[in-house]
Amino acid sequence: MFEYWTNLAKLAAESQQVITLRMMKLAEGGAPAMLEVNRMVSEKIFAAQSSTFEMMMGATPNSVVRSYRGKVRANKRRLSR
Repeated sequence: MFEYWTNLAKLAAESQQVITLRMMKLAEGGAPAMLEVNRMVSEKIFAAQSSTFEMMMGATPNSVVRSYRGKVRANKRRLSR
């Protein structure tokens, strides 16, 4: 159970970093900002669907959080370039 709470805390911190990077990208405006908005919305819909499906198939909450953290870290790497 401790691992779950640790992963959840890390997800919260990493998500805040991605939010900051995305806001910086959106503040620049233009076509790249619009692409980022579209990507952000589609990613959120897909992540919600994926998490729901994983839980329906019997995944543990910790495995869902780990999966989501992987997606958040990928966004952080992409936005940090």
